[in-house]
Amino acid sequence: MSANLTLKQKEVTRIVASLTMAIAQHKLRPGTRLIEAQIVEALEANRNHVQAALQRMVLQQIVTIEPNIGAAVAQPSARTAREIFIARHAIESAIIACITPEKMQAYRAQLQKQQHNEHEAIHQQERRRIVYELGEFHLLLGKVCGNEVLENILNNLMVLSSLIVMLYQRNEAPICQCDEHQQIIRELEAGNTQRAQLLMREHLVELEQQLDISEASPNAMTLTQALAQDESRKLQVE
Repeated sequence: MSANLTLKQKEVTRIVASLTMAIAQHKLRPGTRLIEAQIVEALEANRNHVQAALQRMVLQQIVTIEPNIGAAVAQPSARTAREIFIARHAIESAIIACITPEKMQAYRAQLQKQQHNEHEAIHQQERRRIVYELGEFHLLLGKVCGNEVLENILNNLMVLSSLIVMLYQRNEAPICQCDEHQQIIRELEAGNTQRAQLLMREHLVELEQQLDISEASPNAMTLTQALAQDESRKLQVE
């Protein structure tokens, strides 16, 4: 994070990051009301900063604000869900095109740690942790590619994807398989860019096919509970 950010900008970024993390980990479900007073208390934040954070998330289409109702986690439509996956096909293909074996080598330790965490979460059948770690693979490739514009776009798409999964997933099984991730890693390490792009396309198609746009899940956690993260999970703002 840039050292030139003002205190307010850092605080707004922290609040956005906390809310985004809660959504990505399926702690906050689509349609959950985001009551400012609860966010202020849970994150020990300034009300003006919370309002600015929510406005930023509206621009990212992660939050909606309705007159006389207030802010809520967005509920993407079926059309939006399809458009998100179209966008992910384009962005993740572009990300892979930027990745060289040298970049994979530079991130080798982080990739190995992520894959270890992914396997461990699946083995222990921790639903929210599985969702988090599977998404982390895609986000890590965004970092590896070295293109900040593509990485930032992917970060936003992944949060929206989390909302879509919560609304339209057919069942409780993990929507992403780690063996597919390992295949993509192997091809990237070998410099087989086109093969890695093909595997990613197939992977995303499979994820989309596991969605049923006729189904939606009820809220499972309150706003206060979702933001009460473990100390080890809290994001640090430089």
